[in-house]
Amino acid sequence: MNLPAPFSQNQMRFFDRCFDSWLNVAEGGKRGGKNVLITMAFCAKLETHPSRIHLIAGVSTATARLNILDCDGFGMLNFFEGRCRAGQYQNRDCLYVRTPVGEKIVLISGGGKSGDEKLIKGNTYGMAYITEANECTPEFIKESFDRTLSSPKRTIYHDLNPKAEGHWYYKDVLEHHEEAQKRNPNYGYNYGHFTIADNMSIGDDQLRRALSTYDKTSLWYDRDIRGLRRAAEGLIYDMFRQDANTYDVPPIDLVDRSTRTIACDYGTTNPCVFLDIYDDGETIRVEREYRWDSRKEHRQKTDAEYADDMVEFMGSNYCTIIVDPSAASFILELQSRGFYVVPAENNVIDGIRNTSKLFVRRCIQINKNQCTALIDELGVYAWDRKAADRGEEKPVKEKDHAPDALRYYVNSLPDWRINVQT
Repeated sequence: MNLPAPFSQNQMRFFDRCFDSWLNVAEGGKRGGKNVLITMAFCAKLETHPSRIHLIAGVSTATARLNILDCDGFGMLNFFEGRCRAGQYQNRDCLYVRTPVGEKIVLISGGGKSGDEKLIKGNTYGMAYITEANECTPEFIKESFDRTLSSPKRTIYHDLNPKAEGHWYYKDVLEHHEEAQKRNPNYGYNYGHFTIADNMSIGDDQLRRALSTYDKTSLWYDRDIRGLRRAAEGLIYDMFRQDANTYDVPPIDLVDRSTRTIACDYGTTNPCVFLDIYDDGETIRVEREYRWDSRKEHRQKTDAEYADDMVEFMGSNYCTIIVDPSAASFILELQSRGFYVVPAENNVIDGIRNTSKLFVRRCIQINKNQCTALIDELGVYAWDRKAADRGEEKPVKEKDHAPDALRYYVNSLPDWRINVQT
């Protein structure tokens, strides 16, 4: 069994309280050790828990497997090495675990989609661990509470990254239990706040490298590093600087030493944008743009006409095209002409976070003479204030077309291109 790094004093206090508390919530920044901490507590308590059936969940089953079963090599599969096996129970994925008090069944579920709460009905769970709990639906969270009510040693674990203060999870879940704990110190609510500084596996040099990837005035620094609840407001790419993120003339050998990709945000009534991107493995250069705004031009183009424009825009140097995944008919049109097309990964928040990091590190460079529309839109691309008031995070859906195309490309990159290795 792999042993994790020692816990910080802050982590150890939270861990100890887990054995006397029925609701345990670990919140904070990235790499704060929340998953390892709660997974260890969950596994330790599972060893002697009288109930047979338990639940682990996340926004998807893949997230639950990654964060809890694997957990960077310190998850349940490691803790119960030689004593567990994957299987099915009532046609649901599960992990069978041998413990000193008998075999346990740990069901694995996703909770991020509407209707996912139906997947956990029909059972009483002794314990439930939900990773990234505030990414799951309110209905799923409520059902997980209800399904543990009759447990003889009811225990619920949540870990979460911070959201805006107005997010439903804080109002509908935490506030109630915080007040109950204030009224009754023996209520059993255990809350811990953690940051990367709590992670004893990260040395000072590694920490400095990680911090260097963030703009210290940004939303992402406050959330990811400081672990603070902060609303998404104002300009989205406020770290973008024309003096740091643009260029006049491309390198002479740009084409020879770079991989070319065209990223497309498709529009019929809205503008359609192509970005001509060259990536040498360190720097992403946006060299040219195509834009057709049907409202300004007073004419909508067909898929075939946009495909004709793509042929002209690409020229004879063929490359991969990444396209807005909702543009199914345009993707088919391009494929019918022999183009290699990849539907874009459209995770908005993670894509914005990763694009922001690359801007801070000056890893995205834009030709200021040939990509004026992209630069203009980056300067006005903003968070939706009304959505923020509801605890939601959404960009304003206007002047977002070129930034969306850029985000589609960034979403295609492997993790090591985004994150400094720690």
